[in-house]
Amino acid sequence: MTHATPRQTRPEAAGTTVVRTHVDLHTPLPEALAPEIERRLYFVSPDITGFELVRAEGEVHGVALVTNGSPARDVLAEKVNYMVDNDVRTQWVTPPKAIWTSPHQRSPQDGVFEQLLENGAVSEAGEGQVAVGEPLLSLLAYFDAAVREILARDFAAVEYRYPTLISTAALQTSGYFKSFPQHLMFVSRLRNDIDVYRAFQTTYADTGVDPTVLDHCGNVDYCLPPTMCYHTFHQYKGRTLDPGRLHVVTARGKSFRFEAAYAAALERLWDFTIREIVFMGSREEVLSARELFMRKVFAYIEELGLSGFCAVGNDPFFCGTDTSGRIWSQRLLELKYELQLPVAPDRTVAVGSFNFHDDLFGQAFGIEHGDEGPVRSGCVGFGLERLVYAFLCQYGVVPENWPAPVRAGTGR
Repeated sequence: MTHATPRQTRPEAAGTTVVRTHVDLHTPLPEALAPEIERRLYFVSPDITGFELVRAEGEVHGVALVTNGSPARDVLAEKVNYMVDNDVRTQWVTPPKAIWTSPHQRSPQDGVFEQLLENGAVSEAGEGQVAVGEPLLSLLAYFDAAVREILARDFAAVEYRYPTLISTAALQTSGYFKSFPQHLMFVSRLRNDIDVYRAFQTTYADTGVDPTVLDHCGNVDYCLPPTMCYHTFHQYKGRTLDPGRLHVVTARGKSFRFEAAYAAALERLWDFTIREIVFMGSREEVLSARELFMRKVFAYIEELGLSGFCAVGNDPFFCGTDTSGRIWSQRLLELKYELQLPVAPDRTVAVGSFNFHDDLFGQAFGIEHGDEGPVRSGCVGFGLERLVYAFLCQYGVVPENWPAPVRAGTGR
């Protein structure tokens, strides 16, 4: 059994002690489940700054951790094994299934984000936050318009611009609290009381805020939205939709998901832009719409000469008693497809997803489909920053090297 050097991702706080800790799993896991461990480990503890899985003979036996400070090893071991036993161990091992592969094979370029930083096209604004300028702004607008154009060929969509904030009640109704607590970001404010304002000024105005400021806050009615479709289902809550047609809603907006140390460059932002399309109708209508739109997107990716593939995916459900069952259902029933584009020789990023919810949100939000019961729904979402970044990784930052449709669409 060998230990690879743990990779460090989180920055180390000044003055903290770097500690390397080995955690044994209760029992080994099949190596095929290693990605499911990796996508959850940084959410286990804020002390974890790096990790490497310990593998031998096709199994994962433990985790070599790098931590800031010196958290108790037994506490870390308990947390890691809880996550593994609760969210990973009971998953069934299923081979990846691709439903489409691009005929083009492009080699992603190295150092694209560094080039963008150097020429001022992007600027790091904070952890998991990046400000973008040209040519990314033009590319964001181009790809967003391209998605809407593909949609308009076959569907009459209604477009909305939703508020930045979404009600906490809407996310609770959707089941997001039970499924993805690791991504939640709450919005609060000082209680509207003059004594609170005075205490805040006295305590924090000159020295800055710390966690004790939350003692002066009282509002938890709103969150930052993790995606756009929850706005749509909340908007249609309690309605009865005409069963004679497919209902299509699209929106573009800012979405927010806490990504812990997984936030990197333009691949996994806390603050990102989504173009989302929601289909509502009968089961057959929604599945047919998803398939038709998905195939049109694949054709567009091929037209641009991009490398990539689309495969059956699953969400990173976290700390749920039915995690393995939900993941298995997603895979077995092919409820989620992910469009993956290479951004490095050994790494792809999901730039889009094509999802079928069945009657999950129809039931949760009381959206009826005539007298046929709860409406069925599906959604398609594109992370526009990811899409732009994958494009630049494959074609480079020099517009003269871009495909003609992109140059024309961005005025280059």
